[in-house]
Amino acid sequence: MQLVSGPWDADQVTRWLEGARIPVRLSVLAPRGPLVVSLWYRFDGDAIWCATRSGAGVVAHVGSDARVGIEVAPDLPPYRGVRGTGRAEVVPERGADTLELLLDRYLDAVNEPLADQLRRNADDEVALRIGSLTLTSWDFSPRMQPQEPAAVLPDLG
Repeated sequence: MQLVSGPWDADQVTRWLEGARIPVRLSVLAPRGPLVVSLWYRFDGDAIWCATRSGAGVVAHVGSDARVGIEVAPDLPPYRGVRGTGRAEVVPERGADTLELLLDRYLDAVNEPLADQLRRNADDEVALRIGSLTLTSWDFSPRMQPQEPAAVLPDLG
């Protein structure tokens, strides 16, 4: 991991990536242009790991062009997070194991039915490893107050 700019040092960036239980926004190069997908992830200190179905478009896209962009940032103020670039590779043999680690990281007992459903299809999962990370951080917390979701999200009810 190479940290190129921002207010956070390498330890703070690592703690953010290890501690934030929000999806990574992964930008890949699709035939028609850039495409952003949100995936659960885990950071192992060196690389970001995701799991997805073997037939997902993102798998084909990183197979054609390994260059990716990433962002781990919440949607609500205060705006802060980590973004950057890396190189993605598909690691089929780590799919089921990575999925299990992600289920443990993101889901609690109330979501066990979803976890069970995802486990039933674990044989079709592949891992995506995003390495060669070049990262920047940003943090507007000192000058931006938190907002409630109702203040920034529409009611679609």
